[in-house]
Amino acid sequence: MKRPKIDFGKTAWSTFWGSTKGGAAALVCGMLFLVSTAFAGNGNRKVAEDLNAANLGSQPVDVIVQYTTTPGSKHFHRAQGHGGQVRKQLGLVKAVVYSIPADQVASLVDEDSDIAYVSPDRPVASSGYTDGFVAVNADVASSYGYDGTGVTVAIVDSGISTTHPDLYGSVVYAQDFTGEGTNDYYGHGTHVAGIVAGNGSKSSCYSCFLTYMGIAPNVNLVNLKVLDHNGAGSDSNVIAAIQTAISLKSTYNIRIINLSLGRGIYESYATDPLTQAVEQAWKAGIFVVVAAGNYGRDNSNNNNGYGTITSPGNDPYVITVGAMRTMDTQTRTDDAIASYSSKGPSILDHVVKPDIVAPGNQTTSLLAANSTLSTIAPPLPMSAYRYNANWNSSYYFTLSGTSMAAPEVAGAAALMLQKNSSLTPDQLKARLMKSAYKNLVQFSTATDPVTGITYNEQADIFTVGAGYLDIAAALNNTDSASFTVGVANSPTASFDPLTGQVTLVNGSSVLWGNSVLWGNSVVWGTSVIWGSNTLGQSVLWGNSVIWGSSTTQGFSVLWGNSCSPTSVIWGANTSAGSSMSVLAGGDQ
Repeated sequence: MKRPKIDFGKTAWSTFWGSTKGGAAALVCGMLFLVSTAFAGNGNRKVAEDLNAANLGSQPVDVIVQYTTTPGSKHFHRAQGHGGQVRKQLGLVKAVVYSIPADQVASLVDEDSDIAYVSPDRPVASSGYTDGFVAVNADVASSYGYDGTGVTVAIVDSGISTTHPDLYGSVVYAQDFTGEGTNDYYGHGTHVAGIVAGNGSKSSCYSCFLTYMGIAPNVNLVNLKVLDHNGAGSDSNVIAAIQTAISLKSTYNIRIINLSLGRGIYESYATDPLTQAVEQAWKAGIFVVVAAGNYGRDNSNNNNGYGTITSPGNDPYVITVGAMRTMDTQTRTDDAIASYSSKGPSILDHVVKPDIVAPGNQTTSLLAANSTLSTIAPPLPMSAYRYNANWNSSYYFTLSGTSMAAPEVAGAAALMLQKNSSLTPDQLKARLMKSAYKNLVQFSTATDPVTGITYNEQADIFTVGAGYLDIAAALNNTDSASFTVGVANSPTASFDPLTGQVTLVNGSSVLWGNSVLWGNSVVWGTSVIWGSNTLGQSVLWGNSVIWGSSTTQGFSVLWGNSCSPTSVIWGANTSAGSSMSVLAGGDQ
């Protein structure tokens, strides 16, 4: 059986449709985001800005109330006294989901001093390899004999179609959080699962010249369905699924969670219930992989797509993955960043993201029969992988986006854990980032086939992070990063308006602080940030190229105090419960 050329990881957009090389429309499954009104400015500091600004009157609203202590009957009674009804309990983040009249939230917070923070139960959605398989050296890993045996990956997504032959026997547990059952009626989760664990059976035949196989085809999968047939879900569904994964960790040896989904950022990661949940999973010993988002083309604030990383990808613990395009070649030397891939730093906290990039453009993976995406995404011609076959495939199709890049990193982590099961999440993150390929194309362009707009991109630290996934290098990495060395939290970026310099700030316990082994020159490369500092980072471009002038005004979108996430990045709307999708043509 010939090793791929596989394209498991590409979901981007502009009208929901781009075009493939053959002229067929290419669906790009980007991420859906809650759109809120601009911050009213006088809200309770314990209440999320978008909830403060919603002006919903007595209209019932579902909210996530986080407490400083484990909530109990006295807390439920207080909420009930304000018209609140308990929807579900989220013990993972000491929270309860209530349905409560919007105009009662502030008075409940005033009455109950145990309340830490209140936010809407926001909607989340999917972020949604032929050449990619070879580009990240997955073929070399396979030749070593690694296939993910003994490791379990939890797929928190739209479900997994267990009837697909390429996933036969891989799902060991399934649970639904949507009320639709565990089957994949949207089609995104099956596509993601195939990137991790597809066995290639339906593209392995006498007349097949190409086999579509996942990065770790022998891993076990746990199917935690949080997105419905339209690809929509909620914070509370995702948090409940993460809580389930933690509770089942020992039973099924769940070592990895893949989250190819997300939403806009509305508050610091320190108070966002979604980011708090992924941190709990990380601290429980589970490696959390998150898609960066597909907002890299958003120039609505003249920021060239910077500051568009989505939650929970803004959390410093998790590994956040951006998308590359393979340029339809099996060499990685010409690969470039996908123009739609979201860029850092994160809004509000300025966390340096993404952490790493992987192939994510026009990716072929598994098709869930009769799913929503299967009816609107272009089918894959069987001639793409089989001689003398002139009809469309019933088993594979193509999507683009960071949704497809994330599971490649999840699969890589499974191979690393098969080789060394003692690796911690921090060690996995550090090794993947340090071993990442750093000799990337510095400047590239991509033209939207629908709008004709050309996007100019550059490989800086806020676009590609520590570099391009290299599975063989990660497996061969023997650097030690013991518990005493520190954590692998992503650093934050700090801008000095007086000097115009942007530098990285690490905590004292972070692996890549000032140590020789994990120093910035090794992890990040030598030309990934502008200006210079005590670490000797070199200049790649002048400040005026990206950020405008070197004055505080030129940096106000990302660094200024007036930067409100609800108005600057995610737009404004009169309905706090509405959502939107950002559409952009897939890069070619």
